[in-house]
Amino acid sequence: MTDLRRTPLFDLHMSLGAKMVPFAGYDMPVQYKLGVMKEHQHTRSAAGLFDVSHMGQVILRGKDVDAAALALEAMLPQDIIGLPVGRQRYAFFTNDAGGIEDDLMVANRGDHLFVVVNAACKDADVARMRAALEPKGITVKLIENRALLALQGPMAAAVLADLQEGYADLRFMDVATLPLAGAECWVSRSGYTGEDGFEISIPASAACEVAKALLADERVEAIGLGARDSLRLEAGLCLYGHDIDVSTSPVEAGLNWAMQKVRRPGGARAGGFTGDDRIFSDLAEGVARKRVGLRPEGRAPMREGTPLFVLETGGDAVGTITSGGFGPTVGAPVAMGYIGAAYAIPDQRLFGEVRGKRHPVRVHPMPFVPAGFKR
Repeated sequence: MTDLRRTPLFDLHMSLGAKMVPFAGYDMPVQYKLGVMKEHQHTRSAAGLFDVSHMGQVILRGKDVDAAALALEAMLPQDIIGLPVGRQRYAFFTNDAGGIEDDLMVANRGDHLFVVVNAACKDADVARMRAALEPKGITVKLIENRALLALQGPMAAAVLADLQEGYADLRFMDVATLPLAGAECWVSRSGYTGEDGFEISIPASAACEVAKALLADERVEAIGLGARDSLRLEAGLCLYGHDIDVSTSPVEAGLNWAMQKVRRPGGARAGGFTGDDRIFSDLAEGVARKRVGLRPEGRAPMREGTPLFVLETGGDAVGTITSGGFGPTVGAPVAMGYIGAAYAIPDQRLFGEVRGKRHPVRVHPMPFVPAGFKR
């Protein structure tokens, strides 16, 4: 496919022997010479370097950061006004029906907000923000000349500390501007693997040099999209377009924790965002289906789209798997999906239908692997 976009690290991926695949309109590495299993295990035990430059990096500016926060908060059910300078928060855009249009990260960088959105949604997200925010005097700028790296794993902080002071001092969800290999980097202590780690925005012209400086450390390996997916699945984290989408309420998805009390009913700034009626109703009355973790009892993974039943034969489906695969850290298949709320209880036995045959699977708490974030 010749119309695929390339990140600033494309040539480096090729030199490292990456297997490239189309993803969200980009030519992206799915795995390197180690293979998905070893890449996953290396990230859990040491440090993995991911190219996530396909994500959308957006700067919001108003007369001051408070003006930008006030305007953005009207678009989503998170507390942006109360987000301190130097901190980041998980958020999501919602639609009129209370569904999730995209999930994103919002950081307060002192004189502006820095927003990172999913690659497949970034054009729609930028258009959405421009339509809502520019009439309020907020400029919306999609940054095209920066790469984005994620260094993840229990040794990530030590690797960065050996190269530059300041990284190890950051707490989970802190943001800062710090140098790395001679480049000015916008850094957050965050990631999407369940491990401690950092996401690092770098000028595109310096991206390869920074990546090479990190890969020169024997504790660091290049990691592709395959292991990124298995890592986030073991961590119980949603993948947009699969585990959450425009038809999914945040309450169904179990994302209540991401909606701060000040934005909920009874809060000082309750509601006022798109879809608040549906979401508030779900909070008050409950939902018919819930996202749950699932552990197939055999060795065969149950993939996305597998229907779930209460009975081994007959009966109607009570849910569907939205993400599934083998969990290398768990040493067994893991999955997540949506099932009727009555069955969303730990150890509930269900059956997943694979190629016309039903196999046992049990509801299991998430995450499957304990989080390693630095609080």
